[in-house]
Amino acid sequence: MTGIRTRPARGLLRIGRVVALPAGRASVVAAAVVLALIAVAAVATLSLGRLGVPLADLAGALTQGAEGKTAFVLERLRGPRLVAGAGTGAALGLSGALFQTVTRNPLGSPDVIGLAAGAGAGAALAALFLPGVLPVPIGALAGAVLAMALVYVSTGTGFRNPGRLIVAGIGVSAIAVACTQYVVYAVERDKATVLTAYLNGSLAARSWDHATTIWLVLLAVAPFVALIAGRLDVSEMGDELAAALGAEPRRTRTVAVVLSVVLSAGAVAVAGPIAFIALTAPQIARRITRGPGPHLVLSALVGALLLVLADLAAQQLPVPGNLPVGVYTMAVGGLYLGYLLTREWRKGSL
Repeated sequence: MTGIRTRPARGLLRIGRVVALPAGRASVVAAAVVLALIAVAAVATLSLGRLGVPLADLAGALTQGAEGKTAFVLERLRGPRLVAGAGTGAALGLSGALFQTVTRNPLGSPDVIGLAAGAGAGAALAALFLPGVLPVPIGALAGAVLAMALVYVSTGTGFRNPGRLIVAGIGVSAIAVACTQYVVYAVERDKATVLTAYLNGSLAARSWDHATTIWLVLLAVAPFVALIAGRLDVSEMGDELAAALGAEPRRTRTVAVVLSVVLSAGAVAVAGPIAFIALTAPQIARRITRGPGPHLVLSALVGALLLVLADLAAQQLPVPGNLPVGVYTMAVGGLYLGYLLTREWRKGSL
């Protein structure tokens, strides 16, 4: 049939009569491998270093309880940090996958277009100027929504043009970072130190409250993501065909963007604006499977793996100053962003 793009058939994982998750064989195998790598990275996080729990004692400490130094490491030092990092990475990976799918733009991720920076500014303002009045996650959400609105209006074409999206995102990010920097220098020094994590993103000194917050965000968003997963898969074939198949592309796009903003805001509220996880995780997921589709679950798992590995590097590499995890993700993600920009320029999209 002329004008209709075909694509290879993919399996569906059905949950009840309403939910149908696209799940090809390659995606399932890749997800299992990534889960195994996350487990390996988690064991390394808990066991390496001067304060690490010996491998011989780790299994017993996790299943039967721990005491002394081991309890301190698992319950206060590294355990909450690991769980919060995995959840934050999963939220960022899923957020990026949703946004890139609906914009059909490999550069359309929350950190590149200024959503993460806007969420960081909103969280900073809420934490320092409205403590006890406005919860930090709500402030982050408000900042993310405002940043998204500014980018959408500034491009003149919504989220479709990669070049305009990048330029507008740089401008919005600059405004948000300037706002955050103003807050840092305007308030008392003892309060301003709390904001250092929001400048680059950090998982240091994270508690079980932080871990609970990000996993509650994921649990709240997951049912809605599952409901639109099948429609997102169909929407990749174009709005006309998607509408003909009952996927309601406009409504699906709106819901996906809202969910992406909520996930990004939750991640920023917990760990600050950690850069480039949302950009790279969906692209890595696509390249692993070498197939079409949004790859939502796999993107979340890849995001979790990337952030856990980056935080492992932040804890164990002999770098003076204890650099925050966001510095490592920026170093790797910046190179990847340059690669994507070069590729889009060669294709004539910029």
